Amino acid sequence: MSTSTLKEQKSATLNAEIATFIGEIFSFNNSLKLYHWHVTGKGSYSQHIALDQALGDLLDVTDRLVETSYAVKGDLDIVIPETKRPSDIVKHAETFFSYTESQRKLFAEAFTQAVIDDYQEAIQQLLYRLKRLQ
Repeated sequence: MSTSTLKEQKSATLNAEIATFIGEIFSFNNSLKLYHWHVTGKGSYSQHIALDQALGDLLDVTDRLVETSYAVKGDLDIVIPETKRPSDIVKHAETFFSYTESQRKLFAEAFTQAVIDDYQEAIQQLLYRLKRLQ
């Protein structure tokens, strides 16, 4: 196998992993909206507002990540997996924060790492609001 073919295969694999990660981000964002629509009970209005604020921040950062990835990697075949409403929103957000950290390895560029920092910051802000409102 030639070096260029091996390099192309590695690039294709990396692009597929990036596309999967971005699909998971879309699914996470959508899961927050599903929870947002179903929140009830004590503190529900505060949670509703906190989720709305987080969604605005996360969608902006998601757009930046997708556009940056397209600029660096070319077209990506992004598929959004089935999205379910989480039962425990705090655990769900904490788990996804850890997942995003584990996917940093997909992005070598400092500017893309900064976008992921912004995404994780938005999750941390959401967690702060949700935990303080309990």
